[in-house]
Amino acid sequence: MSESLPTAASVPPVLRVSSGKDRFGEHRGLGISHIDFKMASQDNSAIFILENTFHAKGGPARHLHYDQDEWFYAVEGEFVIEVGQDRFTLRPGDSLLAPRKVPHVWAYVGEAVGRMLIVFTPAGRMEAFFREVTKANAMPPQDPALWRAHGMELVGPPLHVG
Repeated sequence: MSESLPTAASVPPVLRVSSGKDRFGEHRGLGISHIDFKMASQDNSAIFILENTFHAKGGPARHLHYDQDEWFYAVEGEFVIEVGQDRFTLRPGDSLLAPRKVPHVWAYVGEAVGRMLIVFTPAGRMEAFFREVTKANAMPPQDPALWRAHGMELVGPPLHVG
């Protein structure tokens, strides 16, 4: 059986995002860090990828995603991640998958700059969540309604980092 080759009209365009750049050329701050969208839901609804660059210690509140698995890849610096009852330290080159419906929390704990790639699959409402919360240039507020509206549940405070 012969397979036909894809036509130019059926092949999605190549998407290249340069180092240190956002997919849309926008700046998104979270107070202690900034994020660059690398692949957004309009590019591929199956995944949403962001790069989070930290200049201070900290991270989001403990939460869970109803429909997304969240994959973390440490590029630079050191991160502590708790998934369920398990605690892990991620250093450059380490990765970890936090399955959907399992509470997790994480924080940058290094001394210099920290960078992490984060992938959400499927993309769901994660892009909309980060577009909303970065308007205030602060870590996402501990507002249960905001998190629930984006398919997540707040289940505890951020990790304490000294």
